[in-house]
Amino acid sequence: MEIKEQVIQGIRDALQTAIDTGKLPEGSYPEVALEVPPQKEFGDFATNIAMQSARVAHRSPRDIATILVETLQGSWLEKAEIAGAGFINLFLRKQVLFTSLADILAAGETYGTAPLRPEDTVQVEFVSANPTGPLHVGHGRGAAYGSSLVNLLRAAGYQVEAEYYINDAGNQMDNLAASVNARYFELLGLPAEIPENGYHGQDIVETAKAILEQDGDRYVHMPEAERLAAFKERAYEEKLKALKRDLEAFHVYYDRWFSERTLHPQAIQAACDVLRKRGTVYDKDGAVWLRSTEYGDDKDRVVIRENGVPTYFAADIAYHKDKYERGFKALINIWGADHHGYVARVKAAMSALGYDTKRLEVLLLQMVSLFRDGKPVKMSKRTGQAITLNELIEEVGVDAARYFFIMRSLDTQLDFDLDLATSHSNENPVYYIQYAHARIFSIYRQAQEAGIEIPQAGDDITWDTLQQDIELELIKKMSVFPEEVQRAAIAREPHRIAHYAYELAGLFHAFYNHCRIIQEDRALAVARLALVTAVRITIANSLAMLGISAPRKM
Repeated sequence: MEIKEQVIQGIRDALQTAIDTGKLPEGSYPEVALEVPPQKEFGDFATNIAMQSARVAHRSPRDIATILVETLQGSWLEKAEIAGAGFINLFLRKQVLFTSLADILAAGETYGTAPLRPEDTVQVEFVSANPTGPLHVGHGRGAAYGSSLVNLLRAAGYQVEAEYYINDAGNQMDNLAASVNARYFELLGLPAEIPENGYHGQDIVETAKAILEQDGDRYVHMPEAERLAAFKERAYEEKLKALKRDLEAFHVYYDRWFSERTLHPQAIQAACDVLRKRGTVYDKDGAVWLRSTEYGDDKDRVVIRENGVPTYFAADIAYHKDKYERGFKALINIWGADHHGYVARVKAAMSALGYDTKRLEVLLLQMVSLFRDGKPVKMSKRTGQAITLNELIEEVGVDAARYFFIMRSLDTQLDFDLDLATSHSNENPVYYIQYAHARIFSIYRQAQEAGIEIPQAGDDITWDTLQQDIELELIKKMSVFPEEVQRAAIAREPHRIAHYAYELAGLFHAFYNHCRIIQEDRALAVARLALVTAVRITIANSLAMLGISAPRKM
């Protein structure tokens, strides 16, 4: 049991003992809450349970606190003090902290993770950019956040499936084919014009060049419809392959790639049939409309156009119906902030189908702005187009890009400082964390040179040689890591782990500067080596959840 859980359980037991012995009346008492006091002289934890219980017990908070302190027991407790109107300050025995330290060594790579709960199923769908060109910086934030959330949920014990929804049907694919067609004709010196809604990136030119190099001009005399169909498939396969390659290079992996094409026409028709049977669609002006205003949307929406062609919304309805039918307890969509108006209509459609919309969470990512020399950077010097994710990675690296994308809450706009991300200084947070991890391996090398073996789990370590305040603060910080993982997972906030790792690295650097590790007192040296090993494990595990490497050298 984690330290905090032991303390909470101890207070619960004291409360129940006070009730059983008649010192407090029976009743519905509140849950025990703990907080870490701002100053260490107020203890390791504090609780306001006495103040929260005053109405139930019909006693003053100080009276209740006095009863609880007299009743409180546990191997974890050094002492308890009453403060103010009825706060209880709790001081832990150091041995409890040392036990926590030994547990970290024993858990190793699994420290901070919870056992798998197969029944707690979650599907996370993220990025899902059109397969019409390279990923841009905005997609990068969604990729980093989404993949970190998947890792975090898995660490917290959830059964998670990561999914990419491929928008491979509709006008954007036709425009992709027409754009490649125009570039193909241009390369042959023939008249051509890119459509108004076409794609102008250099990648389109490269696709056309590849077709020309492989097949020459054989498509020129082909019927246009046949040529466009061939170019669409060729470009689609190439763009999808590039998407997968670029995402994997960014440490983003999916369990399933779901093609929108598979929804046409059967799945869309099936969804419309269900809506029709439930009386939630109607015909107007030759089109089929969803009664979405009855489910919280601001207006009714067209599902099937008057020409019989489904809208993009119709495909989304069918797709989400498919996701619900797969039986996940929770569905998480990560969309860009520009989709905020789309949330109500999708939830309205799910309500119209009879599904519980509480199972569907839509998380909106705010915009990313790049800065260099304190000035906004909007265009790539190389292409004159929007900066791609690959170009960002080339400049700052995968680890820095991921950390900077993750370190802010998704609902806040992110100002990405390119100069800071590339600096090798303590001001760069990811460098600061990774340097702490690498520094520990440097300590290992010094220990080996001094003939001191690196302690392992189960070794007989003289823990009580660790008496410095900074040593105990390090242990306390590491002991809350499993709880921090759970809280971050429940709140869908990977940035909490980014901040945690940074704070832990800061404590480690302070410890390193204050305490000599390799020294003549072998018992103390071994205990401190065990302490830094626990730090290494915790930093590595937190970085792994963020999809960031933990280097041995810097």
